[in-house]
Amino acid sequence: MSYNAWFQCINGCPGQYSLLEIIYRCPTCGDLLEVRHDIDALKTRAAGAWIKLFDDRVGQNVYPYGSGVWAKKEWVVPFIDNENVVSTCEGHTNLFWANRYGKQLHVEDLWVKQCGNSHTGSFKDLGMTVLVSVVNQMIANGEPIDAVACASTGDTSAALAAYGAAAGIPTVVFLPRDKVSPAQLVQPLANGALVLSLDTDFDGCMAAVQEVTKHKHIYLANSMNSLRIEGQKTISIEIVQQFDWEVPDWVILPGGNLGNVSAFGKGFLMMYDLGLISKLPRICVAQAENANPLYLSYLTSDRQSGECPQSDRDAAALQRRRRASLGVGAGRGSGARRPHRHVQLPAYGSCVGSAQKTRGEKGDSRPRASGRDLDRQWPEIRRSENRVSRWHAARYPEHFTKPAR
Repeated sequence: MSYNAWFQCINGCPGQYSLLEIIYRCPTCGDLLEVRHDIDALKTRAAGAWIKLFDDRVGQNVYPYGSGVWAKKEWVVPFIDNENVVSTCEGHTNLFWANRYGKQLHVEDLWVKQCGNSHTGSFKDLGMTVLVSVVNQMIANGEPIDAVACASTGDTSAALAAYGAAAGIPTVVFLPRDKVSPAQLVQPLANGALVLSLDTDFDGCMAAVQEVTKHKHIYLANSMNSLRIEGQKTISIEIVQQFDWEVPDWVILPGGNLGNVSAFGKGFLMMYDLGLISKLPRICVAQAENANPLYLSYLTSDRQSGECPQSDRDAAALQRRRRASLGVGAGRGSGARRPHRHVQLPAYGSCVGSAQKTRGEKGDSRPRASGRDLDRQWPEIRRSENRVSRWHAARYPEHFTKPAR
């Protein structure tokens, strides 16, 4: 059975675009694109068969399936040639039982997913292996791509430079001057990237790289390119796999522009829709006070107009909040309860909470909403550039009720 995936507008505009096409925004509305998979084709393989396939690939020496990302290749980029995959055996990171720390927090079953135990020291390797592999496939197909570029404050540039070096693809990184630590700067330099230090902030670097990548010979590697989400979503699959296909009650992770949160939600929903799990976890996002567009949007949004007022104090962050996933709550567990398991993701990893036994019947008792019901959800959720959050909002509206003050 062949599987397929493509780009499609997050707002549902008509049109599907190949993952091998150089395109970052919807030609109709100008909004972002997301990767869609042929779920009907994936459903032709039973849930138990997917579990067996993924379990059998753990520890494999057959390239590229030893990677935690490419072990789920059919769910990531199914049609890419194995010889064009660029991997450093990322993923399969430790899920650590934080027993003593959990007792200090009065959390009985606390686990820490150490996603930062990777080639460049951050979870961004999981997304970059996918993006650079797709670029490598495009070059093999004859696409005249001369380099891959990104704006960064450290981790993205390190990941891009490392995977670009592994593939033999030149990389260009735009960094804000004096805002990147030496430890983060040394990796792109050591991997041969062209490093440009600009007298601006991250937003200025992002504007510059978007201008440069208008020329299709230079490919954009920032998170507005949703290929990276496909690699990062495998963290949630891996967490469940490490719990013997049980689902944690809570997943707690840090969020900036919330690409990783979106990836987690997508991974859990994909397992749910394909019957590998029978419940969804709750997802809790922590944001730094000085980089909290989701939190500010939640507090200040106008539910009638869907518009969020600008803030002089944090204008740059608020300009990016439309990329925030407002739906950070996923589904609630069902059945008999036991003490909560929590998975926590540190700044360079993730935390996972307690799981319940959910093996056995895969009955679909999920609350659903029709497309018409979804259109009555909050305007800012309809405008959100993350379809995952809209799915969450439609299925679990109680998680989107602002608590009374």
